[in-house]
Amino acid sequence: MSLVNILIVDDKEENIIALEALLRRDDINLMSTTSPNDALRIAWENPISIALVDVQMPNIDGFELVEMFKSNPRTKDILIIFVTAISKESKYAVKGFGTGAIDYLYKPLDPYITAAKVDAFIQLARSQEEIKAKNEELMSYAIMVKNSADVIATIDAQYFRLKSVNPAVHKLLGYQPAEVLQKSIVDLVLEPEQTKFRNKLSSIVNNNVSFAVAEFPFETFDKRMVWAECRITYSNKVLYLNMSDISPQKSYEQDLIKSKEESDRARKSKEDFLASMSHELRTPVNGIIGLTTMMRKTDLDEQQSKFLDLLDVSSQSLLGVINDVLDISKIEAGKFNIIYKPSLVRQQLHSVFGLLKYKADEQGIELILDIDNELPEVMLIDPLRLNQILLNLLSNAIKFTERGFVKLHVSVLQRINDNVRVAFNVADSGIGIAADRLNKIFESFEQAEPDTIAKYGGTGLGLTIVKRLVELKGGELTVTSELGKGSVFSFVNWYKVADKVIQPASANVVEQGCLEPFTDVNVLIAEDNLVNQFMLSKMLKDWNVNVDIVENGNKVIDKLNENDYDIILMDTHMPELNGYQTAKHIRINFEEPKRSIPIISLSAATFDHEQQQALSAGMNDVLSKPFQPQQLHEKMKRLINELPILKPVSE
Repeated sequence: MSLVNILIVDDKEENIIALEALLRRDDINLMSTTSPNDALRIAWENPISIALVDVQMPNIDGFELVEMFKSNPRTKDILIIFVTAISKESKYAVKGFGTGAIDYLYKPLDPYITAAKVDAFIQLARSQEEIKAKNEELMSYAIMVKNSADVIATIDAQYFRLKSVNPAVHKLLGYQPAEVLQKSIVDLVLEPEQTKFRNKLSSIVNNNVSFAVAEFPFETFDKRMVWAECRITYSNKVLYLNMSDISPQKSYEQDLIKSKEESDRARKSKEDFLASMSHELRTPVNGIIGLTTMMRKTDLDEQQSKFLDLLDVSSQSLLGVINDVLDISKIEAGKFNIIYKPSLVRQQLHSVFGLLKYKADEQGIELILDIDNELPEVMLIDPLRLNQILLNLLSNAIKFTERGFVKLHVSVLQRINDNVRVAFNVADSGIGIAADRLNKIFESFEQAEPDTIAKYGGTGLGLTIVKRLVELKGGELTVTSELGKGSVFSFVNWYKVADKVIQPASANVVEQGCLEPFTDVNVLIAEDNLVNQFMLSKMLKDWNVNVDIVENGNKVIDKLNENDYDIILMDTHMPELNGYQTAKHIRINFEEPKRSIPIISLSAATFDHEQQQALSAGMNDVLSKPFQPQQLHEKMKRLINELPILKPVSE
C-alpha cells in the first residue's frame, strides 16, 4: 500500500512539531513548512492528498493559500483541513468552506478528534486515488475502444440488440454508430447466415459460454459482403463482441482452396490419362507377348526362332519404357509403396547377377559380383524395389560400357545390434560422365550427353526412378565419375537383420504347354481388343475351356441372361459399359447363382486405386496385363474350386 502524503502548513514551528507528533503513523508521509510560498512548491512537486493549513499566517493567510491550491489543476484535489485558534463563528467557517476546505480543527487540538478526523480523511484520500486511477483506466479503455480498428460492441443478451458500438463500425460495415444502436446484430449478418448466427449467440447465452470465436459474412451499408471474425464474451446478461475484418484472409483461403481443387483436378486428369495410357499401351504389349508365347509352341525353324527372340526382346523393352513412365508418375503422386519383408539377400543378389550375366557376356564385358562375408543372410528389405534399383544401375553400367568390367560390390559399413548399414556399389569402366552433367543425370528425361538417346536409347528415367526409390527407402545415392574412365554409383541404407524368411506359397510355375486342362468349364471373355481376344481364346481352348467372346459390358449382360458360365474374364476399359459398371450390374441385378459368378479383371491398370476400384465394383481378382499364362490358370483354378456349385478342375 502506497503512503498518503500529508502537508502541514503553520507559521509556528512548535505547532508543526505538535501536529507531527500527534499524526505520525506508518501509512502516511508527513511534510511541513512555515512558509505559504514553500507550501505551494511542495504541493507542486509532490502528490499531496491532505493539507492541514493554519488560518492565521503573516503575508498570506490560510484562506488565500487554499484559494491558490484550488486554482491550480495540479493541486485542486487536495483535501484541505483548516487548523485555527480564532472564533468558531459561522462566518469564518463559511469563508473556509467557500475557499474549498472540507473540515476544521480548532486549537487547542483534541488528540482523539484530530486523529479520528485525519484517519477518516486518509481513507477518503485513498478512495479518491482509487477512483482517479479507475477513471484514468476507463479513459484509456475508452480511447482504445474509440480508436480501435476492430468493431467493439455490447449486445443485449435477450434480444441481441446493440447497446453500444465504437466508430470502427463505419469503417467495417459503412454504418454510423448511431444508425445501428438498438438494432439486432443478427440483421447485419448476410441473410443466408442469419439463422446460423442467431443460433450461435443463443448457444453462447444458454450454455453460459464465457468465450467463443466464430467467422461470419456481414452485409455492408452499400450491400457488399465482408467476412468478420467474431470474438464473443458473455457475462452478466451482456454479450461483448469484438469483430475484425478477415476478408483478405478468406479471399486467400478461397484462392488456396480453388488452387487445391484445380491441382486435384489436374492430378486426377493426369491419373486418368496415365491409366488410359497404361491400358492403351500395355494391352497391345500383352497381345504381342501372348502371341510370342503361343508361336514358340509351333514348329519353327532357326530363323523364325531368332525373329521371335527379337520380338520378345522388343516387347520387353517397350514394356520397360511403359513401366518407367508409370513408376515415375506413381512416385510423384505419392502412391508408391515400399513393402519390407524378410528376404535372403545373397540369393537375391545372385539372381540379379544371373539375369544380367548373359547381357554382359554378349557385349564381352566382365560382370563381377563381390559380397562382403559380414552381410547377414536374412534382412528386412523390399525385394522388388531393391531388384529394381540394382537392375537399373547394372543395366545402365552395362549399356554404357563398351569394354572392361561392371562390378557390383556389396559391403557392410556399420552394425549396431540388429541394424546394419549396407553399401551397394556399382562400378564400371565405361564412358563416364562429364562433371557438369553429374547433377543432371538424376532429373527426368536427362542423360549424360545430349546424343546419348540417339546412340544408346532409353527413356532417361532409369536413374530418376532409382534416386526416388532410394530416397523412399530412406537411403542415400551418390555418384562419382571421370569422363572416359567410368563411374561408381553408391547406394547406402540401414537395414534390420531378420531371423527367418517367410516362404511364399508355391507358385507352381510351369510352361504353358504343361498346364493342366479344365473339365467342362465355360468362360465368358469381355475384351474389345481383337489381338487379346484371339490370344485369350487360343490360350483357353488349349486348356479345354469352352469360350464365348464379347466386346463390351452390355453384351456381357445379354450373354449372361442367355447362358450359364463358370467364370468371366473381363477387361475394365471397354466401350458403352466398362468393366466396373458391368460387374456392379451383375452383383446387384442378377439372381443367384449368376450374381456370385467369379469375375477376374484383366486390366492394364497398374495404379493401386484402379485395382481397388475393380475389387470394390465386385470383381473377385485382378490380373494386370501383360501376364503369363500360368498366372491366369492359377487364378481361374482357385476361383472355380472355391465355388461348390461349379465344376472342379480335373486332377
